[in-house]
Amino acid sequence: MSKLLVKPSGTGDKVHDITPETANWGYVGFGLYHLEAGEDASELMVGKEAILVIVEGKASITSDGQDFGTLGERMNVFERVKPWCVYVPAGARWSATAKTKLTLAVCSAPAKDGSYPARVIGPDDVPSVERGVGSNTRYIHPIAMEDQDFAESLLVTEVYTPQGNWSSYPPHRHDEDNFPNMTYLEETYYHRLNPDQGFGFQRVFTEDGELDETMAVSSGDVVLVPKGHHPCGSPYGYEMYYLNVMAGPMRKWRFQNHPDHDWIAQRDAKPVDA
Repeated sequence: MSKLLVKPSGTGDKVHDITPETANWGYVGFGLYHLEAGEDASELMVGKEAILVIVEGKASITSDGQDFGTLGERMNVFERVKPWCVYVPAGARWSATAKTKLTLAVCSAPAKDGSYPARVIGPDDVPSVERGVGSNTRYIHPIAMEDQDFAESLLVTEVYTPQGNWSSYPPHRHDEDNFPNMTYLEETYYHRLNPDQGFGFQRVFTEDGELDETMAVSSGDVVLVPKGHHPCGSPYGYEMYYLNVMAGPMRKWRFQNHPDHDWIAQRDAKPVDA
């Protein structure tokens, strides 16, 4: 199995615990909790900030004693309603108590202590974006991208890809620290499929061929993208969701499409004649 494909653990409440050390990179962390009603989770954010994404269910969340009350709305991620999230600054301890069955993602990256205050990121703070045309259409909830100024390092977004469609496509990369042309951003993809027994595909590859991995992803898997292009596709009959976490030296998202496939983006950007 590819080292870029991380399967959820079968034991314990925390089914993913990806850190810069385990991923062999410098910035992105991703954790995922599956909790039953009444169960708790808590972490101290030492030297890193976090965005807690309530993927499914409801939870009571605090950050260093600041009580944000019970948050959450969607019981199934494929309801496609916007998420409830909480930003937790570096140096703070967060805790969550599940009020229902809960799927809670912990997106993290390096930060300074307390540069931004803890806050709720509610549905009203999250835009809805449609991107692409035809079988490249997907639907996006930008939770914390660069124009949302409440994090130091983190970029977080979630994407719905309809059955039979492609996503993160045309292939693009953001693996060079060369602003404004490109920014270096590590990235994780937390995948879900609907129905749950489905599968999808993701390819991670560099233009020189040094890295070229194609993975079949199941619901609950995480794909690591240390560099290179990283398109994914969902077969007919199965809708794909993924939650992206990106971070690097600069909180800017600048990418370049693969030169062989950029013509697709150029064609689709042109107005269609009436």
